[in-house]
This record gives sequence, structure tokens and C-alpha cells, in this order.
Amino acid sequence: LNAQEIGDHKQRAEGWKRYDRNPVFDESQLNEMVKASVNRLTEMQLSDGGWGWFSGWGESASAHMTAIAVRGLVIARQNDVAILPGVIERGVKWLERYQREELAKLDNWDREKEKARDKERPAKAHADDMDALVYLVLVESRRGGAPAPPAPGDVQQDKQDKDDAAKPQSDVQRRMQDYLYQDRTKLAVYSLATFGLALQAEKDSSAQALPQVSERLGMMLQNLSQYVKQDDENQTAWLDLPAGNWWYWYGSEYEAHAFYLKLLAANDPKSEVASRMVKYLLNNRKHATYWNSTRDTALVVEAFADYLKASGEAEPNLSLVVLVDGKQQKAVEITKHNLFTFDNKLVIKGKDLEAGKHTVEFRKKGTGPIYFNGYVSYFTLEDDIKATGLELKVDRRYFKLTPVEKKEAVAGGRGEAIEQKVEKYDRKRVENLGELKSGDLVEVELVVNSKNDYEYIVLEDMKAAGFEPVEVRSGYNGNEFGAYVEYRDEKVALFCRALARGEHSVSYRLRAEIPGKFSALPAKASAMYAPELRANSDEFKVRIED
Repeated sequence: LNAQEIGDHKQRAEGWKRYDRNPVFDESQLNEMVKASVNRLTEMQLSDGGWGWFSGWGESASAHMTAIAVRGLVIARQNDVAILPGVIERGVKWLERYQREELAKLDNWDREKEKARDKERPAKAHADDMDALVYLVLVESRRGGAPAPPAPGDVQQDKQDKDDAAKPQSDVQRRMQDYLYQDRTKLAVYSLATFGLALQAEKDSSAQALPQVSERLGMMLQNLSQYVKQDDENQTAWLDLPAGNWWYWYGSEYEAHAFYLKLLAANDPKSEVASRMVKYLLNNRKHATYWNSTRDTALVVEAFADYLKASGEAEPNLSLVVLVDGKQQKAVEITKHNLFTFDNKLVIKGKDLEAGKHTVEFRKKGTGPIYFNGYVSYFTLEDDIKATGLELKVDRRYFKLTPVEKKEAVAGGRGEAIEQKVEKYDRKRVENLGELKSGDLVEVELVVNSKNDYEYIVLEDMKAAGFEPVEVRSGYNGNEFGAYVEYRDEKVALFCRALARGEHSVSYRLRAEIPGKFSALPAKASAMYAPELRANSDEFKVRIED
């Protein structure tokens, strides 16, 4: 459930079950899906052991697709799913060949003065994001089993490749680890997390070179912590990823968060950052069910499972009492058997809640955390109304626009310079209880601060009665949000298809017309299909002189 939502868990669960054989609740349906997916992956494996985007004639394997497929099959095997013999092993051998080839390129680069590059052979300057992903998959594929034996007649290899192939794969992995660690500043945040996760797996599965692996793992955690941002008010944490790589797989925001959460779950599952990152990811689901794709959704769910298992939150055993002003209002027992079905709501209505200050107290006995949300809804006669909001916040500002003389040089019909008047205004803030004159042009700016990425947000700016919009035609008008605008008698409404996390502003113009004292009720922001997500600005009072 979304943290902002109030609702009956039982009622929602029944709604989810309305689909016939929903795999969330039907294990046989889930097993059929897994079997069909494994069979499809097996069919798509190419003759050289790798996977490509497609499986038709002329397709060639890619390191990225092969790494994804092998990792998925390895996880399936770890969960007792039947895999045809040789499928994973052939995929692993393809990745090992790829790793040896990339290692040869790294070795052929001029890294020391006494080394000379062989111009006849390919070379690259540093280990890259693909090297980190392949390294992780190869480490994970060996957990719980010995490396697969060499497959005869894999591919044609030159002498250097044959020499590398003759070396134990552990030596190749160790050298690649050295390069990845040495070149860690060149890696994306995503790849720092995957490399750190690989080091964690090595640390957990082997005692060899343990001090070095532990030291490097600590450095990865330190490097990643530099990207962590926290919001104490909202109790969330996230990775502040550098912009510019979102269209590459290693720029995926949610995949990067998932791998980092898996790393935190393995090292410090009860840390503040881990729990806050879980909340951040929950808050940023689309329609409360998925993230951007099936792939990043699967990785986030995998990371959540790691976190629940490592933190012990999946097995609570506690009794909880809720008191209001010292009087017990509710008592529940929470165990792993009723974690998703216990009566989790306390509602106090109307006259039962008297005016004044109140204290809500939680008393817990036993083990397991308590998560709670508090909400209050009320009708108010106060004057004036103040801003409120949490996940969303909106601030409304009024500016008086005064025309000024401004000319710019433009090209004439024969290329000569001609001075032409342009529209130019001085912009002065109008404070609450300020004064305007009839006929003044006013710009209204709505500043929206969003703590998550949202879709389908509506802004409703309630108009003071003495003003009228300059524009009267509704539709898309090229505003800063790209929003659809409707000009109505009592308000201006803007419908935003998508709202990214951060601070944004949008503006439109009004004209002061009718003299008198007027009040503009607060501007409101809300999610169209989740109305419990909402915020409002301060009320604004103004006098219009004749």
C-alpha cells in the first residue's frame, strides 16, 4: 500500500483477488508462469551459449542480455526451479569468454611507462559498467557450486586468449576485480552498487583474500554513501544520481536503488538509510503496483525480500496498544501469520475528539517494528487559511507587472538593422493584504515541491472575485508544466501528466478589474486518482482600488 493511503487491508486484498487465478495468491499459476518463462529463455539461447535481443537467424549475443538471462536462471535454480542441464553453464562460459576478452583489452592499454601497447590488438582505457555487471553475475553463478568445466570447441581463440583460458577463472576474476577497484571513479552509481554486491558475495562465500575484499567492500559502501540524500520530514532516503545517463541501462534509477538496497540489506539492514530507502521506493511506485518496467520491478521486489529477511521484519511477534490522551483505544496482536490482515486502523470521529491538544501513544511488547501514519480531516472557519502538505507542497505568489519601454534590433527586409518594440515588464511581488489598481496586470506563480515522481497531478488555483484571467481559451498553451489548462469562473485548473521529484513553477496572468477587498482561497494540488495525496497554499487577501 502507498504510505499516504488510508484503507482496509482486507478489502483491498479482496479487490486484488478479483482476477481469476491471480499469481500473487495462486501458487500453481505462479509456477506455470515461471516454467513458461524458463522454457522461453532456454529456447532463446543462441548456439554460442549467449543471449541476444531476439533469437532469430543472424542474431548475435550481447554481454548485457546474457548477464540478465544468466542471473535470472541462477536465481530460479536457487529457488528449486528445474533448469535444463547445460543451459546456465553455457551462458556462464560465454560470460567468462567475454570477461577474458575485456581483460585482454585492459591489459593492452598503456598503464605503466614500461609497458607498450600492441597496436594490432584491441585495447580500452578502463574497466566499465558492463565489466561490473558481468563480474557480479559470474560471482553469483558460482555461489553454492564449483565453476563449470571448460566446454570443448567453444570459439576460435588466438594465443593470448588460449593462455588466459588456460588460467583458473578465479585468477581472471581477481584481475578484473583489481581493474574495477582501480577504475571505480569511472563507474556509474549503478555499477558501484553491482560491484559492491559482487564483493559482498565473495566475502560471504570464501575466506581467500578476505582482508582485501573486505577493505574494497568498505570503500564501495563509502563511495555510494556520498550519493545518499535524506528527507527527515518525510523519512525517506534516495540516491542522487548524476543526470545524463537515464537512457542507458546503467542509468536506471530504480535498478540502482534496488542493487544498493540489496547491499545495505547484506551489511546494515537495520540502518536508517535502508528503511528510508524502502519507503522512498514504495512511494515512487506507479499506480501502487510497479515501477518503470517488469525488470526494475522484479529487482526492487528482490531487494525488498532481502531487506525483509535480513531485518527480521517479516516475522514480527508483538502486542500493540494505542492510547489517546492516556486512554486505551485499541489493542492488537501482530505476528507473521496476520501481518497483512490484522485490524490496522483507528478512527476517531466528530465530537469524540474535543478541541485542543491531544497525545497519541503506542505501547509495544515483543519484537518487530511499528509503522504508522496519522491523518486529520476537518472543516475550518479560520481566517486566514495556512498552507499544508507533505509529499506535495504548493506555494502561490502574486506579482504586479508594469510595462517598460524596450526595443531590440531585428533584421529588416533587406538585412538592415531595425529597432522594434518588444513586450517587457517590471515584476514586483505583491504581499498578502497588498493593494492593486483596477486594470493592473498580475502574474500568478505556483511553486510546487514534490518529494516523489508522480503522474496525473491537478493544480487548482482559486481566483479572487475581483480578477479575471487574461487568457480565456482552455487547452495546451505551452506553460512550464506542459499542462492542460482550464479557465473557469472560480479557478484556473492545470492538469499535469507527469511531475518529477523536486521544485517546479508554473505561471499565468490575471487582470485586476473590480474595486474592493477580496480573498483568494488557497491554491490546491492533488493527485487526480489518489485524492488523499494533496496540499494547499496560504490564503491570499488583496485590495483593488478604483
